[in-house]
Amino acid sequence: MTSASTSAPEVVTRFAPSPTGFLHIGGARTALFNYLYARRHNGRFLVRVEDTDRERSTDAAVKAIFDGLSWLGLFADDEPVFQHARADRHREVANILLETGHAYRDFLTAEETGALRDAAKAEGRAFESPWRDRTPTVDDLSKPHTVRFRRPTDVPVVVEDAVQGQVRWESASLDDLVILRSDGAPTYNLVVVVDDHDMGVTHVIRGDDHLNNAARQSLIYDALGWTRPTFAHIPLIHGPDGAKLSKRHGAQAVHEYAEMGYLPEAMRNYLARLGWAHGDDELFSDEQATAWFDLDGVGRAPARLDFDKLAHVNAHWIRLADDDRLAKLTLDVHLARGHALGPDDEARLTRAIPFVKDRAKTALELADQTEFVLKTRPIAIEGKARDTLAGEAGERIGRLRDRLALFESWDVFALEVELKAFAEEEGVGFGKIGPAARAALTGGSASPDIARTLSALGREESLGRLNDALQQTI
Repeated sequence: MTSASTSAPEVVTRFAPSPTGFLHIGGARTALFNYLYARRHNGRFLVRVEDTDRERSTDAAVKAIFDGLSWLGLFADDEPVFQHARADRHREVANILLETGHAYRDFLTAEETGALRDAAKAEGRAFESPWRDRTPTVDDLSKPHTVRFRRPTDVPVVVEDAVQGQVRWESASLDDLVILRSDGAPTYNLVVVVDDHDMGVTHVIRGDDHLNNAARQSLIYDALGWTRPTFAHIPLIHGPDGAKLSKRHGAQAVHEYAEMGYLPEAMRNYLARLGWAHGDDELFSDEQATAWFDLDGVGRAPARLDFDKLAHVNAHWIRLADDDRLAKLTLDVHLARGHALGPDDEARLTRAIPFVKDRAKTALELADQTEFVLKTRPIAIEGKARDTLAGEAGERIGRLRDRLALFESWDVFALEVELKAFAEEEGVGFGKIGPAARAALTGGSASPDIARTLSALGREESLGRLNDALQQTI
């Protein structure tokens, strides 16, 4: 039995966005993978806002990130960490690296650095400052300077990546990176290491565009004598054509998917499957995702965004969603489209949802298919819809109205029986009645079958619309 002192540390993951814009769909997937891995191992999921670039970081972007995470249902287990507030700690660690000889002060000007870097590039070698092996004088220390990390030059850097496998770099090919700028501002690779260490992060799960940073960050961990986290670099999301995801592929921000009528549980399901697999399972619950997710299921090839698959997943979760919740989402769409709703419209909309949800892929489609309940009387009946009410068909709708006026039970199943009986009495198939009835009730708009349309509209509204239609055809 393993003793408590030798047991593995609690799993801690983090999502660390830069607040310079919206929450990108790729960032959302990274957050989800971190969230699922922490939940799978009964660990903690943390959020750190990497806002050291004060000029580009905005309050609006911070809000957009947290709104996106909230919509997705990805909540951190602790209060978020704001990186810029920890600058003193970052500088403290930089000074430790100076004191231990793992960093040095570089007094090159920007122009000198550029010239030496160009020369090194032309000669096919890594840039190296001449101050690496110099001891600054007292006079030197009064001059502006950066602080660079002194990377070892005689050992390879090896990272055992949980997704990419073993990745190897020759340390001599890496620059001595700046860890403090001349104004004392800490730089990215230093602050990430310090913050991940201080937050107890055990697994760094992020996009593979950060893979090269893992080499530099690993060297900083080693210089400080800190245990490296497990790195897991996941491939980026590409568009359907295999190219890097861009504006031309459509929506990129999480809030755009919400506006397009996707459900958060559908997005979690789809994003989890985007680059990770559990056998052939395509549709699964949050509980299943939590139980199944692990890094060995993450592929190395870029995932491709597929809007058809996303629509399929969303349709599945719409079918399972609570009707009242869908009615509220659909109501919001109608309001956003400028509909002025009457006192009874919300009730009609709620009654209509069960009849249309099986045919909708998004909340926008739910709105399209419930447009008929929001129409203001008298409904305009024009063109082909008006033609269906001509002659005998119009007279038949009059008889249907009279029959329904005597009918009190407005239950959909009772209405189905009543309509069938009416068609039999008329001696026609319901195909001779349906188009005219739909024209009268909806103006020809999309709607479910006539019994469900009547049920959704309610007794008084249905009879009122039938009366209005007959008046227009006189």
